[in-house]
Amino acid sequence: MTIVDLLENNARLYGSETALVELNPEQKSKRKVTWHEYELVQPNANAPARREITWSVFNERANRFANALLSRGIGKGNKVAILLMNCIEWLPIYFGVLKTGAIAVPLNFRYASDEIKYTFDLSEADILLFGPEFIGRVEDIADEIDERHLLLYLGDGCPSFAESYPSFVAESSSANPEIPLTEDDYAAIYFSSGTTGFPKAILHKHRALIHSCRVEQNHHGQTHDDVFLCIPPLYHTGAKMHWFGSLLSGSKAVLLKGTKPEYILDAVSKEGCTIVWLLVPWAQDILNALDAGTLKIEDYKLDQWRLMHIGAQPVPQSLIKHWLTYFPHHQYDTNYGLSESIGPGAVHLGVENVHKVGAIGIPGYGWQVKIVDEAGNEVEGQQVGELCVKGDGVMVCYYNDPEATAKTLKDGWLYTGDMAMRDEDGFIFLVDRKKDVIITGGENLYPVQIEDFIRTNNAVSDVAVIGLPDERLGEIAAAIIQLKDGFTCTVEEMDEFCKALPRYKRPRKIIFASVPRNPTGKIEKPLLRKIYGADHLVDAQNKS
Repeated sequence: MTIVDLLENNARLYGSETALVELNPEQKSKRKVTWHEYELVQPNANAPARREITWSVFNERANRFANALLSRGIGKGNKVAILLMNCIEWLPIYFGVLKTGAIAVPLNFRYASDEIKYTFDLSEADILLFGPEFIGRVEDIADEIDERHLLLYLGDGCPSFAESYPSFVAESSSANPEIPLTEDDYAAIYFSSGTTGFPKAILHKHRALIHSCRVEQNHHGQTHDDVFLCIPPLYHTGAKMHWFGSLLSGSKAVLLKGTKPEYILDAVSKEGCTIVWLLVPWAQDILNALDAGTLKIEDYKLDQWRLMHIGAQPVPQSLIKHWLTYFPHHQYDTNYGLSESIGPGAVHLGVENVHKVGAIGIPGYGWQVKIVDEAGNEVEGQQVGELCVKGDGVMVCYYNDPEATAKTLKDGWLYTGDMAMRDEDGFIFLVDRKKDVIITGGENLYPVQIEDFIRTNNAVSDVAVIGLPDERLGEIAAAIIQLKDGFTCTVEEMDEFCKALPRYKRPRKIIFASVPRNPTGKIEKPLLRKIYGADHLVDAQNKS
């Protein structure tokens, strides 16, 4: 079985039921129907723009795109790059690619022109499908893309250098193309975050995708009655693989465009959402708004909301404890994974283990985990080592990069580059990225531990700890601290607060500034090191 079989099953069993809803709170509803005659547009002109499709239409739309691709000779062995913001067309397009046997290649919507061209070339894609937000960036590279490749445009006002998507699918059949697929067929190429240069292309089989469906439902128990609120970008494995729980259960999902606290609670309330996956900044923003009184729980219908889970980054204990004061009935889970392990779930806390908040948890359903030293030997007790995972969700390879593949895949184990340790109960705690460890005076500092402590300060909204060069100690820890709106704090006050840490763990430089995060919520530490490493040469004696 592959995930395209799941879509066919849902269309057969739940054809007339809602599969996807798109909400855009920053755009008001239009009364006229768009070029998809089967889209439903909310008639209330004062409401957020809302579109929805049923499982039957979802499947038909995927079939139309698949058949159009096949008519152009795109099938097994070909690749289709997708460069779209979250929208109701995104997933049917993705499934249309898969139904041909071709490989889907989702691209990061933040890519600049050179990154789009680089990833398009690295993946050896045949088609680039893009939306209106990317016209300028694609136009910059259009002349460099060989005429044998197709630029396909989804939106109004098709540029002259591309072909219109509506025209492309207009005459194609809505019937299932019935291309035989197995779990061993290649399915998708995802890209790494690119924190050490241009991103790597991560190749996955259908086996990995269907495995992620099973992992997600096993962890979070999606039923047909659940409603999943999806906010993160669909190009990333995290959002899509959590949605796979909805795919497996044939349940409704809501694609929310916007991350403001009021947008999230309003969507949960009006769409009856029961499961919400948040990133740390969004959860913190909701708590800040509730604390400030700008949001009031009693203004929303939230009783049906049963699960809040977080992934993509370490989660501060203080945040979840604070969350449960407002939402004491919520189940909570945290999920760990990488694009190389088809996203979340290789390790997860488990909704029954809220007493272990702070840990990333235990091996996920169908996953094996080990922690190893530099020689690849498993560490004993509570020692720190590199986290390795093994299971059906592990990538095939870094596409066209055998050297990087050999460094990351060893005997079926994926070496994650994350430093971790187990506690006495066997729960795994993420210590830091291997490359983010700060070595100061021969002592290893793990920034996550320092960040978790600083976040307990009530004035702190976000924090990132990085290493800065130092002549005497090699590196020192610097804390970039973003304060909550309306709060103040001085360097001296933060220094005093940090005296509760062991002396060697105290940041030797405090910088009050914004903490940049990428679309998946991860702190952009390479950017911070670039900004502050060059511009702030640190004298170790500025803190003694």
